[in-house]
Amino acid sequence: MTEREAARLSWALMGLSLLLILCGLAVLTLKKPGSVELIAVPWLVAAVVAAVLVQSLALRARLSPWLVPLAVFFASVGIVEIARLKPSLLIPQLRWLLIGLAVFVLVLKFGRQIVGLTAYQYILGLACLILLALPLLFGTEIGGSRNWLVLGPIQVQPSEFSKILLVLFLSAYLADHQDVLTKTRRWLGFFRLPPIRFIAPLLCIWGMAILMFVVARDLGSALLFFGIAIFMTYMATGSRSYVVIALAVFGLAAAISYAAFGHVRVRFDIWWNPWADPNGMAYQVVQSLFAFGSGGVWGTGFAHGHPGLIPEVHTDFIFAAVAEELGLIGALAVVVAYATFFLVGIRIALRSSGVEKILLAAGTSVVFLLQAFIIMAGVTKFLPLTGITLPFVSYGGSSMVSGFFLLAILAALSRKEAAA
Repeated sequence: MTEREAARLSWALMGLSLLLILCGLAVLTLKKPGSVELIAVPWLVAAVVAAVLVQSLALRARLSPWLVPLAVFFASVGIVEIARLKPSLLIPQLRWLLIGLAVFVLVLKFGRQIVGLTAYQYILGLACLILLALPLLFGTEIGGSRNWLVLGPIQVQPSEFSKILLVLFLSAYLADHQDVLTKTRRWLGFFRLPPIRFIAPLLCIWGMAILMFVVARDLGSALLFFGIAIFMTYMATGSRSYVVIALAVFGLAAAISYAAFGHVRVRFDIWWNPWADPNGMAYQVVQSLFAFGSGGVWGTGFAHGHPGLIPEVHTDFIFAAVAEELGLIGALAVVVAYATFFLVGIRIALRSSGVEKILLAAGTSVVFLLQAFIIMAGVTKFLPLTGITLPFVSYGGSSMVSGFFLLAILAALSRKEAAA
């Protein structure tokens, strides 16, 4: 496919994504008059214009043509569902989308300097750990997880931004120590490992993930950070020893946590048998499963289902709302879009020069796919219930801004390859 053909197809995807917003809000207005207030129209127009301008900028700068349209597609699904589920949050979500697009442009402008921060890898690693520790020390519990910092009227989720630092740190650290991590001859039982000082940063990340699970009750972020570390380490070394040891450590920590902490047992028991308490602690999971069952293949139809029965449906459980009203077809469309997004990111990684940039692009792609998988698995009871957002789709400012920040890093990495 030529560059011009790719640009045309990306504009077609962008047009379909923006048409999705307009048609969805129009249908919602006809079905439930007054649900979309007129005051939201200027914000909607501003978001559409901003998306078009950002895509034009991306094509002019010869970035990957697919990243912005795919992100806008996810955001379109989210905006339509939020307008359906929580009309009062429509304008805030449009505002966060505008801020996210502005952050995307700003990061692109300083993309080379941001990527250059990997020269200070240990500072990045320390900053990541400090951000993760802040909710443990000063966090406020919201929705059962102590992973929020409340600063007056502003609520911030530090884990959303610490994952950016984590990817930057790991890409630099693993690239610098690739030889030591892969060519060591020391054996620990059946596993071949380097000296402890070289895997100490990985152990710190794994330990912090376990603390987030036990203390902050934030299983979603714990799984995300643990998974990022495992995937990026394996991509850098190709060694299965790290994967096996990491999974063993996490499994042992989970078993000890289950025996020692009551809230961990409750979370596990809800996942194992939600029908034991369907109107109590397992209410969210049960209602989510009902939503998937009600949707079937074709869905109940937009604005015809009852996803509002699920608590916090506009954040953690928005995928269940999509599955109920748009059915298996709509849910699969979202899943395929995330898989496509990941493949675009991996293609950028494979075309990058240098181990560090390859790991940075691949790690960024893994963040989006892994986060989407964890929350989708949580609402379908494949994994214990988690508390993270569906990237670009769920309501939330921290998630939207950090998502566009990572997207801009990936786009900046694609620019050099396009210009080469």
